[in-house]
Amino acid sequence: QRKNPFSSDDRLASKPAHTHRGDPTYGRPPEGSQTEQRGKDAHSHVGKEVEELCLIIRNTGQVGEDGHVSVTFGQLFETYVTISNKVVGILLRARKHGLVHFEGEMLWQGKDDDVVITLL
Repeated sequence: QRKNPFSSDDRLASKPAHTHRGDPTYGRPPEGSQTEQRGKDAHSHVGKEVEELCLIIRNTGQVGEDGHVSVTFGQLFETYVTISNKVVGILLRARKHGLVHFEGEMLWQGKDDDVVITLL
């Protein structure tokens, strides 16, 4: 509608057409919008799930020689799947933030049950 010469809506003409990659607002929802708030809420929710996962690893795992708590993926999956069905996604997020370590790019139920997950 911004480029439509027949549009009489002045609100659209006042906004920039689009942002560019160098712009700090590029790829971000408008500040103060409901979309921005939903994103913040989702980020907070995932953060809580990561904390809960770390707590479960601490409670179900065993302390190793290096002082870190470790658990196998199979054991963690059986424990955590009753809480949430997103165990692999939450594990990947926790690894991205440097909270856990495990070998491999992705974990699969059954195939990777013996993979050790270490709480950092």
